[in-house]
Amino acid sequence: MIFGFGAYRLDTATAELRCQGAPVPVEPQVLAVLRLLIEHRDRLVTKEELIERVWNGRFVSDAAVSSRIKSARQAIGDSGEAQSLIRTVPKLGFRFVGDVTVTPLPSPPVPREAPHAAPDTPPNESARPSIAVLKFDLLGEPGPLAAVAEALPHDLIVELSRLRWLFVIARASSFQVPPGAAATGTVQSVLNARYCLSGAIEIDNRRLTVKVELYDTSNHGVVWGDHYSGSIDAVHDIRARIVHAVVNALELQIPLNEARRALHAPNNLDAWSSYHLGLHHMYKFDRAANRRAAAYFEQAIAREPGFARAYAGLSFTHFEEAFLRFADDTTAAAANAARFAELALEQDPLDPFCNLVMGRALWLNADLDTSLVWLDRAVALNPNYAQGKYSCAWTRTMLGEGTEAQLLADAARDLSPLDPLLYAMLAVRAFSHTLLDQPAEAALWAERAARAPRAHALIEMIAAVIHSMNNDPARAAGWTRSARARQPSLRADDFLRAFPFRDPAVRRRVQQALDGLHL
Repeated sequence: MIFGFGAYRLDTATAELRCQGAPVPVEPQVLAVLRLLIEHRDRLVTKEELIERVWNGRFVSDAAVSSRIKSARQAIGDSGEAQSLIRTVPKLGFRFVGDVTVTPLPSPPVPREAPHAAPDTPPNESARPSIAVLKFDLLGEPGPLAAVAEALPHDLIVELSRLRWLFVIARASSFQVPPGAAATGTVQSVLNARYCLSGAIEIDNRRLTVKVELYDTSNHGVVWGDHYSGSIDAVHDIRARIVHAVVNALELQIPLNEARRALHAPNNLDAWSSYHLGLHHMYKFDRAANRRAAAYFEQAIAREPGFARAYAGLSFTHFEEAFLRFADDTTAAAANAARFAELALEQDPLDPFCNLVMGRALWLNADLDTSLVWLDRAVALNPNYAQGKYSCAWTRTMLGEGTEAQLLADAARDLSPLDPLLYAMLAVRAFSHTLLDQPAEAALWAERAARAPRAHALIEMIAAVIHSMNNDPARAAGWTRSARARQPSLRADDFLRAFPFRDPAVRRRVQQALDGLHL
């Protein structure tokens, strides 16, 4: 169909909007909104229907819907004040009210051999990453455990759905695709999923082995794979362990792959590509990389004004500016960390990452009690959230709760053994031993933390302080020199500002150790 209204023509066959014959640049989702409203111009289109039809039922904020409506109006010369073509019905929805002419398209010739059915729209590259979890293959004689082939991927679907940044295809659809189709084009063409998780279950001599693989459906390449095994007598424990491990592996591997994809198309970035490139730089904890990350997050927000996680990423970068004193004005950086955390929560209050950055921003003002409320909420929203548990562990360490901090730090490492913040998880473990008056154990964990990949100057200072407490002045001096070489302006006050220990006795011990380091 070609829909005409005023000087505009919307061609559904070519997915093109023209004004007086000239093409009007418009994003695919904006065009989809416009087409939906025009096709149903005889009635009101509710916001819920708009989300279902344009976003395929995925969670989107009110701000994202408003942004698309605003862009649709701008594309056809309308505005929120005039509403001469697209009218907002408060609290109900939207309606196209312009006069429309309809010109049918000529019928295409019938091909001699009908092609395979294709989806109505191609995979939406500007949408958040999507994944289909298929039924697992069964190898051997499973007997009464045959149900695990559906139960385990179903558990994964439920837990992956907690990741607000990932769109998970429903079981009713993904289980229709045979397991052997994972490495073919079927998942992309039928389910429109960017990623596919498949698995195989083998039972041999009362031992259960599960192998999983993550595919990128655009090139059918394996992004990640792993295997897990155990006695079939502990099948339910194995299921829980596999779910936790796979969910956290995907939370690391998919963003890494998204960043690699984006690096290959730097001149054609959408909001999600910009966001993932921001994450790629954010975890380097380096001044230049942190500012590149902030630029990518700002780019994502410019393309998607309601992008909650992009605001959260900006909050994280400003936290780094204040925490590591990258900024000349750390007070302003701390205020920005809180401001962007608030903006993230306005867009999506149920996203664990948005709650996490609010909790971390409150560290900068030493408001540990309120910080813990937000961090506990992040973990409640996603019990598999390793960085949430680590952040809770650090906060409880600064509150003097060594045992609880140790349990949380261990849980974080178990969930995400390759986490970009692994060095910080090890540092929490080190300080938890200090709180429990176990200086030798603290020194061992502090060494591991300071030598871990990406450990920054403050982590090296933790090693220096703990070695000083353990009466090892040579190691303490060595880590102090290394930290000062990386950050010459580092002082004792910076350390205590970054780690505002609540317990007066712990704070005195830390201060005495710092005094001995002559910072």
